[in-house]
Amino acid sequence: MERICIYPKDIQLITGKSQRYGRLVIQKIKEIHSKEKKQLVTVEEFCSYSGLKYDYVLTSING
Repeated sequence: MERICIYPKDIQLITGKSQRYGRLVIQKIKEIHSKEKKQLVTVEEFCSYSGLKYDYVLTSING
């Protein structure tokens, strides 16, 4: 089963940047999509924000 949510640790592994950077990216995506603090960010939303290909990101986070 593929994950549809992305977490700061995933962003850290994909980008090679810090986990703090991952949290900031998640926060920015939530602001753009008018999400509440408790709501999750999808892989699709992250791909749209970062410009990365969906398949590449899925492969990276699903191992």
